[in-house]
Amino acid sequence: MGLVTVYQAFNPVDAHRVRAQLDAAGFHATVAHELSALSMDGYSMAAGGILVQVPEAEAAEVKEFLETPTAPAE
Repeated sequence: MGLVTVYQAFNPVDAHRVRAQLDAAGFHATVAHELSALSMDGYSMAAGGILVQVPEAEAAEVKEFLETPTAPAE
């Protein structure tokens, strides 16, 4: 079973925010290419960004989860 990219970011904070959100919802998310993106200034864009990935079996459900708007905090 492979991993599927469900989110692409150009900074590690954004990528880890999404990964944490997915983890809290019970998904098995990982962050890929973070170190490569941080190695050289501007390399993140050239390399395709920092990727948030999940197992193939979770991909459809995760994409739906990420597309669902959340209620604002009160």
